[in-house]
Amino acid sequence: MATYSFEEREKIDGFKAWWDRYGTAITVFLTVLLVTIGGMQAWKYYQQQQAQQAADLYNLVQQVQSSNDPAKINDAAQLLTEGFPSSGYASRAALIAAQADVQANNNKRAIQNLQWIIDYAKEAELHDLARLRMSGILLDEGKYDEALRLLSAGHGESFAGLYWDRKGDIQVAAKKISEARLSYQTAIDKLSKNNNYYNIVQMKLDGLGDSD
Repeated sequence: MATYSFEEREKIDGFKAWWDRYGTAITVFLTVLLVTIGGMQAWKYYQQQQAQQAADLYNLVQQVQSSNDPAKINDAAQLLTEGFPSSGYASRAALIAAQADVQANNNKRAIQNLQWIIDYAKEAELHDLARLRMSGILLDEGKYDEALRLLSAGHGESFAGLYWDRKGDIQVAAKKISEARLSYQTAIDKLSKNNNYYNIVQMKLDGLGDSD
């Protein structure tokens, strides 16, 4: 048995007393800390796996897109919108599906895909884009009031010119020429002259002339 000096024995006894008082609490704290760290690592790994799976599915959507088969494209996109709705890939897949639907003249399903983006996408820019594309479908269907209401929703400044231009298109179709002229002019004011679309809107405005 080892022998200790009085001073060493005093330190040992003091430590024992301290451990008797606080040891259990420290043990619990360390256990919780280790579990928490382990849980955080597990959650991080889970998120990485989810992100990778979503990316893989989006690659699948892009591959299927080349088939020009709207049914297959929608099936692939649905795997993302249902399985990984919070992923940015899901909204982009829904955009691809909506585009395929428009090309297939399936406006109803295209609107459903675009509405999904408006309801669930986390990026405001995707909301703006979805509304713009949906308004184009409604314009083609002659639903002018509904299209204009959709464009009245708040949107980012980067979409302002495009929104006003689309309003002008709808107003022309509805034979509201005076209103269309104002919308096109506002669109021109919002668009940069370096934007290729600027000249297109200017031609639309010029094409209206001075008639009502």
